[in-house]
Amino acid sequence: MVKTIFQRLIQIIPTLLIVVTITFILTRMIPGNPAAAMLGPQASVEEIQKLTEELGLNDSMGQQYMRYLGDIFRGDFGRSYSYNDSVLNLILNRLPNTLLISITSLIVAIMISIPLGILSAIKQYSIFDYVAMIMALVGVSMPIFWLGLMLVLVFSVGLGWLPSLGMGSMDKGLWDVISHMVLPVACLATIPTATFTRITRSSMLETINNDFIKALRARGLKERSIIYKHALKNALPPVITVIGIQLAGAFAGAILTETIFSWPGMGTLITGAIENRDYVLVQGAVLVTAMAFVFVNLFVDLIYMVVNPKVNYEGKGGGA
Repeated sequence: MVKTIFQRLIQIIPTLLIVVTITFILTRMIPGNPAAAMLGPQASVEEIQKLTEELGLNDSMGQQYMRYLGDIFRGDFGRSYSYNDSVLNLILNRLPNTLLISITSLIVAIMISIPLGILSAIKQYSIFDYVAMIMALVGVSMPIFWLGLMLVLVFSVGLGWLPSLGMGSMDKGLWDVISHMVLPVACLATIPTATFTRITRSSMLETINNDFIKALRARGLKERSIIYKHALKNALPPVITVIGIQLAGAFAGAILTETIFSWPGMGTLITGAIENRDYVLVQGAVLVTAMAFVFVNLFVDLIYMVVNPKVNYEGKGGGA
């Protein structure tokens, strides 16, 4: 396993380099001058030119790219133009907030979807199964931005039950923070819940139709023990894989969700950086997001190897 981890870590380097390169090129394609955006509409041409020179934006693309790569290798993500602060500090301040709603939404999705998927598999072709699958299909198909707006319209504007903006403060009590989390977490948890339900049902159906399950039933074991002790264990590997993918997806989906609910996380940070043409901040935030994807996938692969020992650590196929 140690060799596998080392190989995966080596593979991360070219992946991140590609992400950095693409992000660098795309940010330079954003119309507008960052210096002009920072100084505002009242700035003179001379002031804009002076700031542009100070920021190094007059240098060629190649010079800017090599300078940026050198800074990254030294652990320096640069300094934000618009916030006048270190990009790393800004990311570290906002990242915990994004992780809070991303991980919470994933936990909620797992707690709802896995029992629902198991029951749907056990009660295949029943009314419960049909209703659950229809709801899962709707959940997978529902756009996050539309769902977020509908949640705000119903629960904040219409009923007035929950706040729709901000994060809340512990100074006002724990409920203030929780109440501000409910809508963004519900929005983020919808697609993972639907996805996990469908995958759990499919995997459980495949498992409970295997011969070893029939043999356990023939031996007289209780159905509950067969389902939860034997079938679920063998059905988990594909579910774990999808959970890892959805964790990375929830992190990315939080960017849109945070914008809708004004949640002070990576999403609002990236949105503000794009609006202000803050190249350095956009590049740093995207790089961190890419690193989250890569390391989550690595973590999921390792868990998969532990849960399913038949997976060959060298990645050359399975073996008993």
